[in-house]
Amino acid sequence: MKIFNLYETRDIEIKDPALDGVICLDEKLVLKSHGRTKEKFAKAKINILERLANLIAVPGHRGKKHKIITGRASGKYTKNMKIVLETMRIIQERTKENPIKILVKAIENASPRDEITVIEYGGARYPQAVDMSPMRRVNIVLRHMVHGSYDKAFNKKPKMHETLANEIILASQGSSESFAMGKKNEAEKQADSAR
Repeated sequence: MKIFNLYETRDIEIKDPALDGVICLDEKLVLKSHGRTKEKFAKAKINILERLANLIAVPGHRGKKHKIITGRASGKYTKNMKIVLETMRIIQERTKENPIKILVKAIENASPRDEITVIEYGGARYPQAVDMSPMRRVNIVLRHMVHGSYDKAFNKKPKMHETLANEIILASQGSSESFAMGKKNEAEKQADSAR
């Protein structure tokens, strides 16, 4: 069985051992969990393309504020999955490779390993570098990819699926032009300075 009867995932190898258990590549005809997985670490059992489509539903969030909302951000599954499928088609045309393999490579390249948290000691607050959990690494990199592509498509000529495909390809190549790669480098620099 292939995902949407288009993409095979058996030959895809996740090189980062930390991300191996949290990137789900289960082959299903239709990727729709209906929110049925509710146990601990349930996101690890949801296919990576469905997680990407779920983030496209609310791409306007920046921190705790919902800054941007457009017709694309409707929360409708079919609308979001059409964007994801069109993105995969563009990636396949440009790279001549399996687009899910390119997406996994992009996630491995652009997911930050460290971040900073604030600890309070003796009434003063200090930034402290901490290691990021594998689940959070995948969540953060998918969010950055969607934010970067959404910002490039908002009130501009390129469509969302074009900018998302471009973002994923750039991240898979490790390019500094990628929004997600820029955010990763920024987070790791801050963590290095807070050690």
